[in-house]
Amino acid sequence: QVQLVESGGGLVQAGGSLRLSCLASGGTLSDRVTGWFRQAPGKEREFVAAISRVGNPYYSDSVKGRFTISRDAGNTVSLQMNVLRPEDTAIYYCAKTPRTAYYATRDYVSAQTSYDTWGQGTQVTVSS
Repeated sequence: QVQLVESGGGLVQAGGSLRLSCLASGGTLSDRVTGWFRQAPGKEREFVAAISRVGNPYYSDSVKGRFTISRDAGNTVSLQMNVLRPEDTAIYYCAKTPRTAYYATRDYVSAQTSYDTWGQGTQVTVSS
C-alpha cells in the first residue's frame, strides 16, 4: 500500500520561498495525478496544485505564477513556493489519485474526492 510523506515545511518571512516534497513509499506517482492541498486555521481544505500523469501542471488562481509543481522522480513530487504571503500559511497535504488516464481535466484534479491517499501534512507558516 502506497503511503505519502510530506516534508519541507517551516517558518518563513513574507516574500521568501520554501520547497515541499511528497515522497511515495511502496509505489510510484508516475502513473497518476498527484495534488497538493492546504488547510488554513478555521478554513476548509482547498486545492493548490496538481500534476497529471503526463506532467501537465494545474494551479489555483491564488498561487499561479508563484508556485511550481514538478515530479522529480517516479515517487517524488515537489512544490516550489516563491513570493510567499501570510495568507499562504496552512497545513499542506499531498495526495494521489488511483491510476489515471494520460490526460486529466481540471475538475478532476481539483476535486478532493478524486484522491484516495493522503499524507499527514506539513505546516507552512509565513510571517509578515
